[in-house]
Amino acid sequence: PFFVNRGGLPVDEPTWERMWRHVGRIHPEGDRVAQRIRGAADLPKIPIPSVPMFQPSTPIPERLEAVQRYIRELQYNHTGTQFFEIKKSRPLTGLMDLAKEMTKEALPIKCLEAVILGIYLTNNMTTLDRFPISFKTHFSGNYFRHIVLGVNFGGRYGALGISRREELMYKAPVFRTLSELIFDFEEAYRRCWHSLKKVKLGHCVSHDPHSVEQIEWKRSILDLDKLTREDFRKELERHARDMRLKIGKGTGPPSPTKDRKKDVSSPQRGQASPHRRNSRGDRRPSGEKKPADSKAMPDLNGYQIRV
Repeated sequence: PFFVNRGGLPVDEPTWERMWRHVGRIHPEGDRVAQRIRGAADLPKIPIPSVPMFQPSTPIPERLEAVQRYIRELQYNHTGTQFFEIKKSRPLTGLMDLAKEMTKEALPIKCLEAVILGIYLTNNMTTLDRFPISFKTHFSGNYFRHIVLGVNFGGRYGALGISRREELMYKAPVFRTLSELIFDFEEAYRRCWHSLKKVKLGHCVSHDPHSVEQIEWKRSILDLDKLTREDFRKELERHARDMRLKIGKGTGPPSPTKDRKKDVSSPQRGQASPHRRNSRGDRRPSGEKKPADSKAMPDLNGYQIRV
C-alpha cells in the first residue's frame, strides 16, 4: 500500500511526484490508480501522530518510550520510495531541519530517517548520550543493512529506531554495557535467521541543533569474521570507554560551533594574543580542552563576542 497526505497537511510536490511515479512503475494500472486517488474528495483523513511533549519532571526512560511510540506511529515505509533524502555528510543543523519536516509531513519512515528523528526528539535530553549503531547481516546469499540510535543514560544502554521486526528497533536503557546491547541485537538477528557480519559504531552526537558538525557514523568498524568473541567484546567496551572519555569533562558532546569560532582568527589578532596561539597549538586531537590560563580567559571571551 501507499499513503496519502495525513490529515490534509501540505507536502512538498517533489515528494509526492516521486511516489506517484513509483506507483506507475510497479502497479499494473498505476497511472489510473494515482489519478483516481488524487481526484477523490471523500478519502478519510489519516490521524496525525502528535510530537511528544514532556514536563521537566518526566524521567528520561519515560521520554524515550514516548519518542519510540511516536516513531512507531509514523509506521515503517514499505512503499519502496524514499520520502526523505538523507545525506550523511550534511551538518547536524541541516539534518535537524529535515527532521522537523518529517514531523510536519508525518509520512512513513525507514531506519535511517528514524535515527535522525530520534536525535531531533532527544536534543533537549542533555543527560542522554546518543550515537549511531549500524549492522550488516547475511541471509540467504544476500547482505542487509540496518541502523538504530544507541542511547546511554545513567550508565545503561538502549536504542531507538524502526524496523520491520519488533526485536530490531527499540531497546529500553537497561543494558549494563554496550556489549550486552549489541549481543542482544545479535541474538535478535539470529532468531530472524540472519548472521551478523559487521557492526559500525559512531561517536556521541551533539545536543546543539545548530551545530555545523557532521555526525560521526563509523568511529569503530568491527568485522566479526576477523574477531574472536572475546576480542569483539573488548572492542565494544573500548569504544564505550572512548565515548565516556570524550564527554567526561562536560555535560555532553562538545559543540563544534564554538570550536569553529576559536579556530577562525585574523592575523592581527593572532600576533597580539600569544596566549591564544599557544593554547590552540596544545589542543588535544581527541577534542578534549586543556584548562585555559586565567590570564588568557578575558582575551578569549572578548574574541568570541567580536565574532
